[in-house]
Amino acid sequence: MEKAKIEVCYSPALFPYYENRDAVVVVTDILRASSAIVTAFMNGVERIIPVGTLEEAKSYKDRGFMVAAERDGIVRDFADFGNSPYNFTSERVKGKEIVYSTTNGTNAINLASSGSQVLIGAYLNITALAEHIKESGKDLLVLCAGWKNKFNLEDTLFAGALSKMVLDDEHFYTICDAAIGAMDLYEAAETDMMGYIEKVAQRHRLKKNNLDDVIGYCHEFDLTRLIPVLEGKILVPLQDLS
Repeated sequence: MEKAKIEVCYSPALFPYYENRDAVVVVTDILRASSAIVTAFMNGVERIIPVGTLEEAKSYKDRGFMVAAERDGIVRDFADFGNSPYNFTSERVKGKEIVYSTTNGTNAINLASSGSQVLIGAYLNITALAEHIKESGKDLLVLCAGWKNKFNLEDTLFAGALSKMVLDDEHFYTICDAAIGAMDLYEAAETDMMGYIEKVAQRHRLKKNNLDDVIGYCHEFDLTRLIPVLEGKILVPLQDLS
């Protein structure tokens, strides 16, 4: 049996060099979009429509949709709420369809749509995610949303954690420098993750705007077995693996 490969793409700007239509693409934006999306499904949201531009988001709002939209961490004036996982409470989102637009994450999701399957990854669902990828037997590409097409630490750390978990399966391999670098970085950080996160630029952007209350939550492991998957242009729950 041919082994499946693991690759990590550090930025959406690099995606054309990694694009693999046979791969499972895991999009991650730890602070905060992918953590918020997973949380929304944990709390019963029915569907999420990721859109790239604020104009698209506003057009949905004008048609009566509930909209979560932010840029640079700040909620837009037309939106119902912003990008904090804490916004996506069961009281607010259960049974709802939400249009969602963020600085980095939603563009990365739409970009990844050429993959055989597009999943949303966070520490909150990392073990279920790794198990699903192993069972699929397909190549894995972790797409880091980054920051405005630049490398960021928090998404790379997650990519390293997920790559390491999947690589434990003998049916997977990597010769990707980015994957190896991400795993090395994660191994350097994992014993004091919150201490390491103090170095992260996005942590300080959030702090500046009093939005850093979610940092610890976004780095909690395995709060759910639920995996959001992109079907067409809409995110839905893949399955409940509990």
